[in-house]
Amino acid sequence: MTHGENVDFRGARLDDPDFSDARLHGASFEGARLTEVWLGNARIEANISGSLDGLRINGVEIAPLVEAELDRQYPDRVKLRATDPSGLLKGWTMVEDVWRTTTERAQRHPRAVLHERVDDDWSFVETLRHLIFAHDCWLNRMVRGEPHPYHHWGLAGPWLSNPSELDIDPLATPSLDEVLEVRRQRLDVARATYESLTPTELDRVCVPPDTPGHPMDPHTVRECLQTILEEEWEHARYANRDLDALAPRA
Repeated sequence: MTHGENVDFRGARLDDPDFSDARLHGASFEGARLTEVWLGNARIEANISGSLDGLRINGVEIAPLVEAELDRQYPDRVKLRATDPSGLLKGWTMVEDVWRTTTERAQRHPRAVLHERVDDDWSFVETLRHLIFAHDCWLNRMVRGEPHPYHHWGLAGPWLSNPSELDIDPLATPSLDEVLEVRRQRLDVARATYESLTPTELDRVCVPPDTPGHPMDPHTVRECLQTILEEEWEHARYANRDLDALAPRA
């Protein structure tokens, strides 16, 4: 497969391009028009980093339909949208339960398999490393105001062009048990945070420290904790999807 990065087609018109069986990762179609397109068997996975807002196919807005179907498939998913202390704690408890089951399932696989990627997505261990990074961003940096929150095993997407600036080593190869220990520490801090929430605290605006890191813009505590819930939930879905694919190796 040919790989290309940072190809810029903004404002261009492409007549009869063939993207059959191609993978477009991190692509932006903001404001684009796709006319006379063949989408048979195509898959669009917006999930965490992407967005379906305003997407219309033949005049039908898609995002509300997708959200409703996901809620039907996963009734507990509505807890991710909680806005009050009690609801957010219930959402966090649900996420903990999902990940407890997922981790126990993964540990029944050979350790080497958990370092393997499926369809070039993150391996199980890499997914846990990314969630460590997510907690360092949204909880430790934003809610707790730590100027240097990042564990060097954290893992971000390709948008983080200079991870060494944050003392992050994407090429590190920690074992599953080592990553789980760091992960356990992050989960304990998160549990304590969700348990101690008050309505006033949820409305507090978190201004990020004046040090390199993500995010750079202010967010309320509520927004930060909702982001963590979404990260945890979506990556649990990815992890279980890939464990299904790896099951014959278990």
